[in-house]
Amino acid sequence: MKKEDTEMAAIEKPDMFCYQCSQTAGGIGCTIKGVCGKEATVARLQDNLLFAIKGISAYLYHARELGYTDPEVDAFIERGFFSTLTNVNFDPQEFLNLAVQAGEMNIKTMQLLKKAHIETFGEPTPTQVKTGTVKGHSILVTGHDLHALHKLLQQVEGTDVFVYTHSEMLPAHGYPGLRKYKNLAGNLGRAWFDQRQLFAKYPMAILGTSNCFLIPREEYKDRMFATGPVYLPGVKHIDGYDYSEVIAKARALPELPDASGEYVLTTGFSTSVLLSHAAKIKQLVLDGKIKRFFLVGGCDAPLKKSDYYREFVQKVPKDTVVLTLACGKYRFNDLDLGNIEGIPRLIDLGQCNDAIVALEVAQALAGLFGVGVNDPCPSHWW
Repeated sequence: MKKEDTEMAAIEKPDMFCYQCSQTAGGIGCTIKGVCGKEATVARLQDNLLFAIKGISAYLYHARELGYTDPEVDAFIERGFFSTLTNVNFDPQEFLNLAVQAGEMNIKTMQLLKKAHIETFGEPTPTQVKTGTVKGHSILVTGHDLHALHKLLQQVEGTDVFVYTHSEMLPAHGYPGLRKYKNLAGNLGRAWFDQRQLFAKYPMAILGTSNCFLIPREEYKDRMFATGPVYLPGVKHIDGYDYSEVIAKARALPELPDASGEYVLTTGFSTSVLLSHAAKIKQLVLDGKIKRFFLVGGCDAPLKKSDYYREFVQKVPKDTVVLTLACGKYRFNDLDLGNIEGIPRLIDLGQCNDAIVALEVAQALAGLFGVGVNDPCPSHWW
């Protein structure tokens, strides 16, 4: 893009874009100031609040599936949605307050989901996960819904149908209540965006349980199923947790062969697992054997520039520890970084719905060295 085109694009970028009511300018959208009187700052803060509520709702949905709820979070979602309706709230300071509250409710919801998962499936512990296949019929499960995975594992137990996780479902292997099922065979693929190639590669039934889906290709659409909130064009949706159709489809497809994977993944580093080594970690830091902790993670995207994260992790000094979570870890979680006197140098904390573990670990590290989690960190350890 030429310089003048870049400057023109910057000039033409609207201050806001609101099309929520019948007064909308030109019947298209208000871009400078709302016909109702809404300022652009308020419109942007409303958008921010809605994005936050979407994230909270996803975690809250999975917690509610397992019977865990929080009336304070429910009440906040109601108030937050109501505040964004037409001609209700024009105060930018109040929307800033709601943004802070959204952060607080998000943490509460992640804590609730963590509690639901642990009390239902047990505390995650470090577990090695195979990335090859075993001989037998197969189902690939993708998404975040551990409850749906559990129901499926119960239904295939003792049969010749094996279940593999994909992408966001990898942390399931860390939970004792899920990995006890012998039909849980391993993990296939990497981040969410490899699904079209991966799903086409293996002749298996596919069960989608939550977000991060692409419109399916024709070559595997007929063997893909959706459950819970997931609806895809041309894909059979299953209400409830009776996955007999998925299992029948798997049995009608060719068996996968015994085939070794190119690498083994390790997941399941819960807060309690890491804190059980707190004294040792502190001593290693004080002795200068651990110089830095890096957190490298987040949602990944199919961009060439994202290779940077693998290069970064490969090049960090051997006296550093890398914590990771969410799909960003698939850029480098096949690497063997070794350990520092028994402390792994690559620690997988889980997926985006496990982000609370990263917060708890950050708080614990700060506590070890007598600083606040938002205070400037001692230069010798972070």
